[in-house]
Amino acid sequence: MNKTDRLLAIVLELQGRGWRRAEDLAETFETSKRTIYRDIQALGQAGVPLLSTPGRGYALMAGYFLPPLSFTADEATILLLGSDLMAQSFDAQYRAAAESASRKIAGVLPEKQREPVRALQGSLRFIGSGSQDRPDVQARLQQLRRAILECRRVRFRYQTRHSRDDTHPATEREADPYGLIHANAAWYITGYCHLRHDVRSFRLERMDDLVLLDQTFSRPANFTIHQEGIKEAESLIVRALFAPAVARWVQETPSFYTVAQEATPEGWLVTLRVRQERDVLQWLLGWGRHVRVLEPASLQQLVAEEAEAMRHVYEEQANRLEM
Repeated sequence: MNKTDRLLAIVLELQGRGWRRAEDLAETFETSKRTIYRDIQALGQAGVPLLSTPGRGYALMAGYFLPPLSFTADEATILLLGSDLMAQSFDAQYRAAAESASRKIAGVLPEKQREPVRALQGSLRFIGSGSQDRPDVQARLQQLRRAILECRRVRFRYQTRHSRDDTHPATEREADPYGLIHANAAWYITGYCHLRHDVRSFRLERMDDLVLLDQTFSRPANFTIHQEGIKEAESLIVRALFAPAVARWVQETPSFYTVAQEATPEGWLVTLRVRQERDVLQWLLGWGRHVRVLEPASLQQLVAEEAEAMRHVYEEQANRLEM
């Protein structure tokens, strides 16, 4: 560490930790006490108001702070997103502290940085726990973040669970990306789909051949990124009743499409909003006999057909073993 860096580090150390002895500073910065004495003298000559007390060491005078740090747009966005996440995850005391920190960070940004930082902060949302994303998802995430900032349309091929066969091939899409949401350990983008002529959400893991186009767009002024925002395109209501024995686990691992949950005398009632029945088919099947679909009837039929198909698979396996 050169002298300039060490002088700054000493001020930060005193600002953050209060009284520090010369030997403490020497140990922290891996240098000699003699060097620390010279550094303290240099800081005093530079106008830094220092207090010195035998046995206690050195401290900054009350009220002295370094000028605000200069953040890049990406650095400020990460700090603000982090404070947003802490505000969501902790109690009222820490929520207030996180919101206060967020206001302070935003307040020290130069005017020219505030708009891109606001745009990024308003286009990213974290819900639930994190995950180790695959490298291909990370690459798409970078492309889409750039597309959001530059308001550029994107083109990609999109796969769904029910499109992985010849009868339901992947579709080519063009979309105006409005925002990114990290929910239930996966990244989703929400924006205007030109194929469906509506706002839709897409899971990044199911996107292939992503390309940024030259066409630009204007994001709607009233668009906000929030948990419900990704469900705006979903209109089919699903109600499922879970056995009381699994209610706790359903609350721990809810479906991405869940909009309400409540305890009833019969069990744990979950309401979901989806585009189509297959959006929640796999999640419901994962609960086996502990869940019963109340509506719609079309989903009841789909679950019954899938269960029957599974029964046939195991019957055929059992018959082969008997031969």
